Amino acid sequence: MPATPTGRTTDRTTDRTTDRTTDRTRAVTAAGPVPCRIVVCRDCCCGSPKVPGLDHAAQTERLRAAAPVRVSDCLDVCDQANVIVVQPSAEGRAAGARPVWLGLVNDPDATEDIAAWVRAGGPGVAPRPDILDLYTFVPPRRRTTG
Repeated sequence: MPATPTGRTTDRTTDRTTDRTTDRTRAVTAAGPVPCRIVVCRDCCCGSPKVPGLDHAAQTERLRAAAPVRVSDCLDVCDQANVIVVQPSAEGRAAGARPVWLGLVNDPDATEDIAAWVRAGGPGVAPRPDILDLYTFVPPRRRTTG
């Protein structure tokens, strides 16, 4: 049996200003709360010399220092290269957050802003820094066959 519970746990907190007690459910694993995850596109355009002046490996490693990173094949939004998708933590999902797509992340300062936001909790937990609104986009719907 793990020393730390897995599955869902409930935190009971009392707001001292209103004396209201609330329960907050969050998912945890044996290693702790399930964190945000980052998907980095690294295929035909993203992560290639087509986006000059950026150390793509350093960008990936910088993000990896903030949260788990998965390197993906083409996400089919080449006009937005370099694309990074921040997936909410279990706590963020429980709060209703959805993945946030960021495009044209071709600046080390933008990478730092993303890393700081993820460390603070990411979607649904920490407010997205206003500067990241410049990079946020809604991806086109994928076609399904059949």
